[in-house]
Amino acid sequence: MVSPHRATHKRETPMPFLELQNLQKTYPDGTRAVRGIDLAVDEGEFIVLLGPSGCGKTTTLRMIAGLEDPTDGQIVLGNRNVTHLPPSQRDVGFVFQFYALYPHMTAKKNIAFPLENIGTSPSDIDATIDRVARALGIEALLDQYPRQLSGGDQQRVSLARAMVRTPDVYLMDEPLGTLDAEHRLELRAFIRRQQLALSTTAIYVTHDQEEAMSLADRMVVMEGGKIKQTGSPPEIYNHPADLFVANFVGSPGMNLIDGQIVQHEDGLAFTRLGANVHIPIHLRVAPPRAILGIRPEFIRPANRGVPGKVVLGEYLGSHAYVHVDTPLGELVMHAPDRFAIGESIHLRLDEGRVCLFDPDTGMALARSAGMKDVKLYGRSISQN
Repeated sequence: MVSPHRATHKRETPMPFLELQNLQKTYPDGTRAVRGIDLAVDEGEFIVLLGPSGCGKTTTLRMIAGLEDPTDGQIVLGNRNVTHLPPSQRDVGFVFQFYALYPHMTAKKNIAFPLENIGTSPSDIDATIDRVARALGIEALLDQYPRQLSGGDQQRVSLARAMVRTPDVYLMDEPLGTLDAEHRLELRAFIRRQQLALSTTAIYVTHDQEEAMSLADRMVVMEGGKIKQTGSPPEIYNHPADLFVANFVGSPGMNLIDGQIVQHEDGLAFTRLGANVHIPIHLRVAPPRAILGIRPEFIRPANRGVPGKVVLGEYLGSHAYVHVDTPLGELVMHAPDRFAIGESIHLRLDEGRVCLFDPDTGMALARSAGMKDVKLYGRSISQN
């Protein structure tokens, strides 16, 4: 993380502040945890690595920190090749998932430890600890030992220990995963405020897509040791690059319907075999088969449209997810209130929000078909 006095002096070079080049990690047992990823991070960016357990996100973070040695590839930080440097020579701050506090030290001594290591004066240490402790609400815990603290309080102390320093990069491995919902939201806001205040460069690992979208400048969605898609939260949510991203990002994920593209009335339309339902498709060219994806919030009850019957309702207070059996299969709709199970309704699908995927490759059609300036998701996309 850059310090406050450095934050106003951004490097004018277009080179990224942190760059991963063909980064790979294969363990002695043959497990390929990371399979050649490339990622460029600008100074001051908040990057979130998102993916399921075992996708390679934590291994990637540990390689950036110097806790794992890459099998191949390079890590460049601030114009320095740090690929094989020890952690002490990288100037990174690491927040672990499971506290890693020194049990023989009080909370205050734990927090002070990294500042003492770099020779900070006692008065500056006290002032810094006081500021961070007040921000995290742990003033009353400073004289206690880790064994006297709850799991949530230990994580707050661990976070404070990392945040009293201003390293080049903050690396955070699911730092909020052990907290209850209320504390998780509080600390999530604190982390983002701190990052914005100091123009910090941060790499944050999580499997929680809501957490990822709320924090990230850019999300990096990983699966099977590879990067599936990189982009801003709205880009990834609204324009997933493939079926994995469409299903993984979102709670619930996209409705996915396997069907075919046919000529209908004035243009192309999507339909499912045997269903007398046609959804206009804004593409000039499309393959005969496709998978249609649409988010639950882009499906609405209507007086006419796709007929269906309610089979399940999930009431969540501010809204409900309603499962509807239709000729296109079971669709999940975001609704302001519940519907009675067994109720007959009609659904309207927002045609401008429809995504299409190649059933063989799983890739979004506009990205994989090589078409120029096609109309998709209601906007023009120029292909490179």
